[in-house]
Amino acid sequence: MCRLRSLCIAGMLALLLPLSLQAQQPNVKTVSFKSDSVGRTMKYNLVLPARYEQGTERYPVLYLLHGLTSNYTAWALMKVPEYAQTMNVIVIMPDVGNSWYVNWAKSEEGQKNQWEDAIIQDLINHVDSTYRTIARREGRAINGLSMGGYGGMMLGLKHPDMFCSIGSHSGALAFAKSYGERLRSGNEQAKSTRIPSDAPNPRIGIEGFSSQKERTPLGVCFATAEDCDEYDPFKLVLKVPKDKLPHIYFDCGTEDRLIASNLEFVKVLTDNKIPFTFGESAGGHLPPYWTREVGYSMAMQCAQMQREMAKKAGEGDAKKGEATK
Repeated sequence: MCRLRSLCIAGMLALLLPLSLQAQQPNVKTVSFKSDSVGRTMKYNLVLPARYEQGTERYPVLYLLHGLTSNYTAWALMKVPEYAQTMNVIVIMPDVGNSWYVNWAKSEEGQKNQWEDAIIQDLINHVDSTYRTIARREGRAINGLSMGGYGGMMLGLKHPDMFCSIGSHSGALAFAKSYGERLRSGNEQAKSTRIPSDAPNPRIGIEGFSSQKERTPLGVCFATAEDCDEYDPFKLVLKVPKDKLPHIYFDCGTEDRLIASNLEFVKVLTDNKIPFTFGESAGGHLPPYWTREVGYSMAMQCAQMQREMAKKAGEGDAKKGEATK
């Protein structure tokens, strides 16, 4: 386990983000696409490499997932576009409402809530068919914060053939685990008594999906404890053969209410001799922490994709050499 100190992170980010770039406002594009899995048009924010329009090169893709009650515009407010300018990568920041990134076991009022499929099938296929991506495992990474940290870790472990690097900031990693424990104990999942606001957020701008009420699925995300197991990172990480596991990075602030479950995940990985990098430093469950840490994780995940792509290219050259003998 590697405990990353704030001073080291600050130093790395200073190198990654020169003063000349800090003053620039990078171009963030908002894109709409049709997601059949949820039966609606959705949006994502996009940052392209600086020289994307001037060439024909293909690029790796980093997917960044937002947290509960947040949306696809959040990451752009946490310096992701500025950090991305230092890296040869396409950054995709999608929207899933308050769905927890899972295919819901039961949906009500005719809703379609297949949110895992919306990311893994609809979004990724759209991105790969629209932009010059490296549409293979070695050219794809996923990360997120809070609910999105759970989503990044869970989706990456459910689909290890699609991502070479997975990550989480302040992740609600025990969401499915705790839900399953309640179901197994005979306690029904507690329902929130808070009524979601029906006031549209103009920043979101998705028709019929811009208020918290509209963005909160109607139904049940997990109907049985077995449903929970299918989406539980604590169980998923033990199912993937070690030689097939993606690179795992996650962090959490020492003042974050989710630090205990993150340290519990550290123990599972350590006990099972699964390689990972974990960062623990001062901070709470707040944007200043994520703004500081995402630059580091982006650099790490981009470096991992570069290593994987170089390795794959080397294997290809070796095969060609064997074929010419």
